[in-house]
Amino acid sequence: MPRRFCLPVSLAVLALLTSCREARVEHYRVPKEKPAPTTVAPADAMASATVPTGSEAITWTAPAAWTPKPPSPMRKGSYAIAGAGGEADLSITAFPGDTGGLLANLNRWRGQISLPPLAGGELEASLLHLDANGLHFDVVDFVGTSNGTPTRLLGAVLSRPGETWFFKLTGPEATVAAAKADFLAFIQTVKAP
Repeated sequence: MPRRFCLPVSLAVLALLTSCREARVEHYRVPKEKPAPTTVAPADAMASATVPTGSEAITWTAPAAWTPKPPSPMRKGSYAIAGAGGEADLSITAFPGDTGGLLANLNRWRGQISLPPLAGGELEASLLHLDANGLHFDVVDFVGTSNGTPTRLLGAVLSRPGETWFFKLTGPEATVAAAKADFLAFIQTVKAP
C-alpha cells in the first residue's frame, strides 16, 4: 500500500473502532411535585384580607356580596361579583417597581377591552383621583368590548415605594356598572401599615 494512503486508511479504521462503542443512555425518574392544596375560606373570613408584599402588607375589606375565589400565583386577591348581566371578576395584583408606568398599564387594560391607547395628554382626563387612609389611587372607568360583548373595566392603581398594586374589576357592562359604588367603597377600605 502506498504511503499516501496509509494515513487516511489508518484514520478511517481508528474512527470505525472508536465509533462502534455503545452509547450509554441513562434514565432518571423524578417524582412529580404535588400541587399545594387550594382552599377557599368562608366568605365571612375572606371579607378582610391581609396580603403581604415585600416588607409590608396591604389590607382591605370586600363587600359581603362578593364571592372570594381561590388564590393563584399572580393574584393577591380575587373575587366574583354576580349581577344581572353575568359574572364580573375582581383581581388584585402587586408587582415590584412601577411596571412601565401608569399610562402603559392603563393602555394595556384598554387593549383588553378593544379600546385604542390613550396619548400622554389624554391620561389626566381619564383619571379619578381617590385618596383614602393615606394612600393615593388613580381610578379609571373604561367601556369597550370583549369578544363582541359590551365590557366594562373599573380599575384602581396604587403606587407605593418599590411596588404597584392593581385592583381591576372587569365583566359585563351592566354588572360592572351596578358594582361601581361597591368598588369605590372597597378601594376606600384599602390600608397599608
